Amino acid sequence: MQLPLEIVFRDFPPSPAVEAKIRQRAEKLDQLYPRIMSCRVVVESHHKHKHNGILYHVRIDLTVPGAELVASREPHDNHAHEDVYVAIRDAFDAMRRQLEAHARRQRGDVKTHETPPHGRIVELNSDFGRIETPDGRLVYFHRNSVIETGFEQLGIGDRVHFSETSGDLGPQASTVHVEGKHHVAG
Repeated sequence: MQLPLEIVFRDFPPSPAVEAKIRQRAEKLDQLYPRIMSCRVVVESHHKHKHNGILYHVRIDLTVPGAELVASREPHDNHAHEDVYVAIRDAFDAMRRQLEAHARRQRGDVKTHETPPHGRIVELNSDFGRIETPDGRLVYFHRNSVIETGFEQLGIGDRVHFSETSGDLGPQASTVHVEGKHHVAG
């Protein structure tokens, strides 16, 4: 870390054991992502009227290049947070996940979902139709390939997405799904 770790205790006395656990967990974050600029951890105790014990709230503010990450574990009615070490563990686990996601975004490793083939229906006959894709290709489909919507409910111009295979006559859609909510399942 570029700046020293800051630990703040609110509504209960500082504890060397709790501080040591926080420092240990912060060091693991620093090993995971060495470019951490600053880390501030606030540990608070909350007294609840309907509750016999004390619930702990842990908040971690982390500054990294390009982002400020916050993990805040509110105790609410989580009785596990009657143990300050559990509250610390949960907050640091949440921060670790955020830090891993931030590192993936910086590396460009963000998951991307491939867009399924799609297009518009340009031809309908008694048992088959054709879909025109955005690049101008024509894809044949049989009435039995239409999923969730009856073939009879299709119209010229309907937007669809499909799974493409190779057929005897060229590209063929093995499944066709109508896009939009105006079609009723049949």
